[in-house]
Amino acid sequence: MTDGAQPWLEAMEATWPPARTETHAPITLRDGQGGGKRVSAASVAGAGALAPEALRAAEDHMRARAQAPLFMITPNQRALDAQLEAEGYGIVDPVHLYGAPVAALAGLDPGAHPITDAEAPLAIMSEIWAEDGVGASRRAVMARTGGPRSHLLTRHGDRAAGVGFIAAHGEIAMIHALYVRPIFRRKGQARALLRHAALWARERGAARIGLAVTRANGPANALYRALGMETVGGYHYRLRDAARDAA
Repeated sequence: MTDGAQPWLEAMEATWPPARTETHAPITLRDGQGGGKRVSAASVAGAGALAPEALRAAEDHMRARAQAPLFMITPNQRALDAQLEAEGYGIVDPVHLYGAPVAALAGLDPGAHPITDAEAPLAIMSEIWAEDGVGASRRAVMARTGGPRSHLLTRHGDRAAGVGFIAAHGEIAMIHALYVRPIFRRKGQARALLRHAALWARERGAARIGLAVTRANGPANALYRALGMETVGGYHYRLRDAARDAA
């Protein structure tokens, strides 16, 4: 990770927040309460490896909260990455962070796709998110966001087609939980959601807009690049091997 990625990571943390954080320098521990890896992973400041006793203490803390030991690793943390690999942690979900000027996405052609936005999620939004595995615990993450936020719904004719969540942190707005139902894909729904998100962000003073997507999601990565978004950073997770953990 370059220094330029740090504002994006900070915006992601602010707009998709854990229930609680606890810092024991250089480690930040997160209580995700079932909200997924992003809000549950520990992170480490700096590029160096951890003292063994600090690593053990972090693992014990995560287990006490019924969380598997999990760390988020950025590209400059090679020593930590190697240490965790030697400790039996496997790589999970490498992620690209994409960003773009708000103006670039605000200028997209929206097509004939009406968008609804709401401060609280509508029942149909929750239903669609549930189809993508975004259940109540992950929707609770959205409710914890303290700054400006909106829940987005796009339609194809009179049918609900896709959803997204956007929140702003300073000059950066982040899009989360973007999902289009399979039968409505390749019809411009994601483009319409991204454009509306950018217009929303512009109205709230944000100059940049971003999102995170797993590297394995080829269609989404291709779409974001085609729309002019650029990679501004990335990370992966290291999850302790369950069999080794039980030994």
